[in-house]
Parts: sequence; C-alpha cells; structure tokens
Amino acid sequence: MRRPAKSIVFVVDDDRDVRSSLKFVLQTAGFGVQTFSDARSLLASSRKDRADCFIIDYKMPRIDGLDLTRRLRASGARAPILIITGYPGDGLEELASAAGARRVLYKPHVEDELVREVSLAIANEASNPSLRESP
Repeated sequence: MRRPAKSIVFVVDDDRDVRSSLKFVLQTAGFGVQTFSDARSLLASSRKDRADCFIIDYKMPRIDGLDLTRRLRASGARAPILIITGYPGDGLEELASAAGARRVLYKPHVEDELVREVSLAIANEASNPSLRESP
C-alpha cells in the first residue's frame, strides 16, 4: 500500500532562529518544510505552487507578510496562509483576512496551536477542493 505524500509547509520569516524553530516543530509533527528568509526568495521560487500551507511572518523588511499574501493570491496560490506575528493589535486579523490569510497566530506561539492550525488548514483545503479553483 502506497503512503500518501507528506504535506509541505512553506515558512517565510526573516529571523533565522524562528525559521529553525518552526521547521523543527513542523517536521516533528510529520510535515515536510521548506524555509525562506524573505518574501522575495519565496516569490522567486519555482516551487511555491507545491506548498500545502504557508506560514508567513507579518513584519519583514521590504515586503511584509500582508503584501506577500496579496502577491501570492494574485499569482494564483490557493494554499492556506497563516500569518505569524509578535505585534498584536491594529486590526491585523481583519487586514490579514482581507489579504487572503486564513488566520493570525501570535508569537511566541504554542507549538500545539501551530501544528493544530496547520493541520486544520490543510484538512479544510483537502475537503474543499473548490477553494483551489476560486478566484
């Protein structure tokens, strides 16, 4: 019996320690993980359409997480996007939702919450294939 392919999570964060920590947590939970140090490196990647979920830092230089979310959606990316931030407030949840993100998680996030949200986002996407086809 063939095992299903491992879900791939793309993590975009300018902080190397955060990227490393998220990668460890997600890999331990059984996800494949690819990390990017900034939005430009993700946007330049020919593999971005292979992501089953994106975790994107809100505060990054040059292109922030909301702008990256908008660009991914404009380019046709349909995988769920979770925004992470250490800066709560200022209506971020509403802004993130309007940009196309599924949820905002706050640093320091609890590992179980992160894994649960990624799992839910991917499961929801899998159970609603029309989400990938919507504009």
